[in-house]
Amino acid sequence: MLYLLGEFSDKLAALNVFRYITFRTGGAILTALMFVFLFGPAIINTLRVKQGKGQPIRADGPQSHLLKKGTPTMGGLMILSGVIFSTLLWVNLTNIYIWVVLIVMVGFGMIGFFDDFLKVTKQSHKGFSAWQRMGLEILISGVAVWTIMSAGKIPYATSLTFPFFKDALINLGWFFIPFGAVVIVGAGNAVNLTDGLDGLAIVPVMIAAGSFGIIAYATGNAVFADYLNINHTPGTGELAVVLGAVIGAGLGFLWFNAPPAAIFMGDTGSLALGGLLGTVAVATKHEIVLAIVGGIFVMEALSVIIQVTSFKLTGKRVFKMAPIHHHFEQLGWKEPQVVIRFWVIAFVLALIGLSTLKLR
Repeated sequence: MLYLLGEFSDKLAALNVFRYITFRTGGAILTALMFVFLFGPAIINTLRVKQGKGQPIRADGPQSHLLKKGTPTMGGLMILSGVIFSTLLWVNLTNIYIWVVLIVMVGFGMIGFFDDFLKVTKQSHKGFSAWQRMGLEILISGVAVWTIMSAGKIPYATSLTFPFFKDALINLGWFFIPFGAVVIVGAGNAVNLTDGLDGLAIVPVMIAAGSFGIIAYATGNAVFADYLNINHTPGTGELAVVLGAVIGAGLGFLWFNAPPAAIFMGDTGSLALGGLLGTVAVATKHEIVLAIVGGIFVMEALSVIIQVTSFKLTGKRVFKMAPIHHHFEQLGWKEPQVVIRFWVIAFVLALIGLSTLKLR
């Protein structure tokens, strides 16, 4: 919306700053942060009253987690509200990628909200049917990938790119739709599995958002793309503003989610933010880099897959508990140790992921 002020720069030169993605990204960060700060307490109080007993705590989980009983969930509503408000205020609303990313975020958020609602009302970990939930996620993701393909140029729009190699492309054709859908659905559920400790998921999400903000800006800018030897994807630079809003809203949420958490993100936030990151990765043609930058999420998801597969095939568990952050808790690590060490790993992985922009 404020982007339109740049149209009047011929009358007032100062308004030209609203054309710059970097300026609007900074504005989006601050706007989303202030939104969550201002409305966060009211949202938390409302959710606490509505939910009563709050999010159910796993009886078979670490005993220290039982102290969190009664903490409200659906904190993702704070994040998503801040992201949406800030994004609509600062982006160029004619950009198709913006709407695709927002629709995926809201769609996944609604699925997560319904899942959280069922868990809270039933006071059970059994929420939405796994097959129904996965089916809806695949449908939303498939439409999103098709739209992204339609907005790009064939064959590049349907090709898989590889980090460290500029010209290494595999044209997947129409198979790019299921591939992209898997990336988006996988990212959403991987972040969802990571959200098990206070502050554990939101900081890696912000780190990934910052990394992909840089990637989106570079791929969307012909000059920077040429300098970095990466493929240019017109229009994706505007996604940096959305990712800035994610960082701002995430910082605001972390204020309330820091131990001891006043609210949990819930599936409402984790599914939505993971889906958003996956969609940005598909739009910027950096799907493999997402697996590097979001290595923490990949590790969490793999730990669950390995644990379930091993138990079904052999009757034995590889980890003391899955997802893997609970395994380390069972080994004697304190919750803050697990969280902060995972943050450090996420930061290092982000640096490795960003290095792919130049090492080609």
